[in-house]
Amino acid sequence: MPKKILKRHLLDLHIFLPYITLCVIGLMMVYSTTSYDLLEENQNPARQAILQFIFWVISLILMAVIYRVKTIVLKNKYATYGALAVIIPAMFLVFAFKPVNGSYGWIQIPGVGTLQPAEFLKFIVIWYLAIQITNRKDDILQFEKQPIATVVRITWMTLIPTSLLLFYPDWGNMIVICLVILVLLLASGINYLYTFVAGAGLMALAALAIKLVPTVGSKFLPAHVVSRFKIFQNPFLDEYGTGHQAIHGYYAMFNGGWFGRGLGNSIQKKGFLSEAQTDYAFAIVVEELGLLMALAILTLLLYMAARVILVGIRSTDTFNSLMCIGIGSLFLISIFVNLGGITGLIPLTGITFPFISQGGSSLLVFSVAIAFALNISADEKKKKLQL
Repeated sequence: MPKKILKRHLLDLHIFLPYITLCVIGLMMVYSTTSYDLLEENQNPARQAILQFIFWVISLILMAVIYRVKTIVLKNKYATYGALAVIIPAMFLVFAFKPVNGSYGWIQIPGVGTLQPAEFLKFIVIWYLAIQITNRKDDILQFEKQPIATVVRITWMTLIPTSLLLFYPDWGNMIVICLVILVLLLASGINYLYTFVAGAGLMALAALAIKLVPTVGSKFLPAHVVSRFKIFQNPFLDEYGTGHQAIHGYYAMFNGGWFGRGLGNSIQKKGFLSEAQTDYAFAIVVEELGLLMALAILTLLLYMAARVILVGIRSTDTFNSLMCIGIGSLFLISIFVNLGGITGLIPLTGITFPFISQGGSSLLVFSVAIAFALNISADEKKKKLQL
């Protein structure tokens, strides 16, 4: 053991090494899923992979800075106010750009690509609520007397930008953010019985939505939301229309078998799956690397998320605990929503698979989230050593 314990000695390798491994695999898959289309367009086949690598380098620099910052700085509520002050105008700014596939949500930067403010909002919501719940312990104690008022007082600043997603429309990210908010509220110290009530309520709401949206949803919801519910029930009813994407996602996973067709040898990415690099990136992983390797990647990601949550459970500080539980939950929810969509367990929502799908905004946000978790883990280790 070194004579002087430095922060680099407290780096949680159970989080950091899976992160590095997943990012490297992600870069390979971004190249694999985008190179064919780029070659067809007579462009550099590595263009998107290079851009993803640049975002990763930026992410690593940000991670190094965040890791060195003292956790007391991360707990500053004015930092989250500043983050919200930037993200809210950015979420309005997307309406100045042309929609993509019928939806807004991207800020187009010439020569760089696009930024997706909703991705940044996911993390900002976790950060903001972790601080608010920590600083409003008296409100939490009054939850049973004034549940609605308590929730509104704690979350109102996050509900404003989240509600904007209705107008993009981006229901996938909105659902993910709402679920993360729910998890943090349930982890705030309120009676554990509310967890069972919330779980039962969500299951009932999901069953009701699956039943009613395909039949009467067109009167109230965007057309693409209704069509995704119909596809979920039976994509083969419209094999060459709205069900095309889901069906070829199934074909991709079927083609892979146990050991895959080999890296770069996917059939479905060659014009069949139009979103092979984003929504269906994991389907291409199964097709090229096989089910066994795909399960290994999934296990590694789940292990990292579980480790982050474990750090939160063991934390002696409320902010540290809520922050890690929120970050771990974000990973788990994102994984479930993406895999549930491509396997037909739930309607497709357009949520990317962490670290594997192409997306600079997603990579940047998840990397910053990991940096916070690493910083908190080091802080907790330091406290134990001082004891």
